[in-house]
Amino acid sequence: MPNDRWIWDATTTLEALGAADVALWLWEPERDRLRITGASRALGLGPLAPECSSAAMRALAMPQDRALAEEVLRVQEPGSEIAVRLRMRAGGICIWRGVWLEEGLRAAGVVAPETKFAASDVDKLTGLLDRKSFIAQARERLQTPGVHELVVADLDRLRRLNEALGHERADLVLAALGSRMAAAFPPGVLMARIGEDEFALLTPIRAISAGETLRKALEQPLRVAGFDIHPTLSIGAVEAMGGDEAPEAAELLRRAELAVESAKSNGRGGGAAYGRTMETDGLSRLALESDLRGAIGRGELTAYYQPIVRLSTGALSGFEALVRWKHPRRGLLTPDQFLPLCDEMGLMSELGALMMRQAAEQLAVWRNNHRAAGELTVAVNLSTGEIDRPDLVADVMRIRRDTGLPPGALKLEVTEGDVMRDPDRAAVILGNLREAGAALALDDFGTGFSSLSYLTRLPFDTLKIDRYFVRTMATNEGSAKIVSSVVKLGQDLALEVVAEGVENAQMAKALLAVGCDYGQGFGYAPALSAQEAEVYLNESYVDGAAPVKARG
Repeated sequence: MPNDRWIWDATTTLEALGAADVALWLWEPERDRLRITGASRALGLGPLAPECSSAAMRALAMPQDRALAEEVLRVQEPGSEIAVRLRMRAGGICIWRGVWLEEGLRAAGVVAPETKFAASDVDKLTGLLDRKSFIAQARERLQTPGVHELVVADLDRLRRLNEALGHERADLVLAALGSRMAAAFPPGVLMARIGEDEFALLTPIRAISAGETLRKALEQPLRVAGFDIHPTLSIGAVEAMGGDEAPEAAELLRRAELAVESAKSNGRGGGAAYGRTMETDGLSRLALESDLRGAIGRGELTAYYQPIVRLSTGALSGFEALVRWKHPRRGLLTPDQFLPLCDEMGLMSELGALMMRQAAEQLAVWRNNHRAAGELTVAVNLSTGEIDRPDLVADVMRIRRDTGLPPGALKLEVTEGDVMRDPDRAAVILGNLREAGAALALDDFGTGFSSLSYLTRLPFDTLKIDRYFVRTMATNEGSAKIVSSVVKLGQDLALEVVAEGVENAQMAKALLAVGCDYGQGFGYAPALSAQEAEVYLNESYVDGAAPVKARG
């Protein structure tokens, strides 16, 4: 009797996997070898097939997803399951699923496009389309001739929102934003929530930019569970011609998400349109990461100083220390160009300690060399989570002892997110810092998730108004009200108020009119090297006031 059993040979297996856009993977950590078989090219994994090292996989992952790639590679107990959503440079979003075998010596599984795993066509939280359905319907819409615009909006600082409010309340914010988005566009526009903090839409080109409409709708303040939320978006957009030669919808979405990453690199609330140069930015970022590993030890990261001025008299009050990277080949790099990398690489605590010591030592030199600088202060930002650094209080005490700075001369700036993550614990730490002789400022006040009750319980000396509200107070009634309210709050609580982003004399005059104490920004000076700051210090004391630009 002939044997009718079907035999799955290697060729047949590869054909089946390729047809299904699926690949199999096997990871052997002891050999540092990842094997991939199947539709590797379609999944954007072509450079890794048939086998590669762990470093190659990390390099191919999008920079913001490198920590997720580690979840695939990290050795776990036998039987531990792997389920990771990962974005690769050369393809779309894939789901890696698998299990650890044989006492943690190997892991094996399957990788497929996210759309293969999606089970529903609607996002339950917002009622918008989910990612799978958005791509499928966008593919159909792009067959229509004409120019189409695909916009992706990323909600800034969602992690801080989750930490401050908890996931359930943060979900209420996301649901509200989804409702606002749906109300802002006509029914024919395709809208979706495509990720935890990402929204997308596809529309024929309109007279008013879809990105502008989306920003106007979603960036309005809202109140959730007693907290004032001021959402900001990083927006990326890409245009494409529809018809028979239209690009694949998933590829178009990838381009828009690249534009979002470019927008985020310039700070929150930014926007960018896709350009081909963005495709090379990832490789440039890899090189930058390699350089950053030794930059602190080589002394390339250093403090620059932006003046803080008393608005009523123009007198120089102090400086804020801001980090700059003196890169040997790329020149002077600003924080936006490397701080996200520092965060990913776990260098923020080391960098924070370096900036605090540098700034304190420089201030001590100025105070000793300039009699008129006896009341000068210097402010240093604490990065997200640095308030929980175990040796922070001891560092402050040691630095003050080594430099001889009096209490209050060194000021530490803390974000609302760090405080609201655990207000009771923050109150203890801030109290200890205050006892150690540090002054304390609440940074970017008004942008976070403000519950005013905690301000009366925490030992802050200063409130800092975010530059966004200062910059737009002349044209946006809401911003003007926020600035006025923060100043009034500071007066009621006997706190000094510093306005960031003062770009010209008109802004300084408007802030002084509402009672703001201090200002800083390009209207007075950008961040200056220590030598330039000393020149500025001398000139301001000779002239009796810091100069402010008539026009920004």
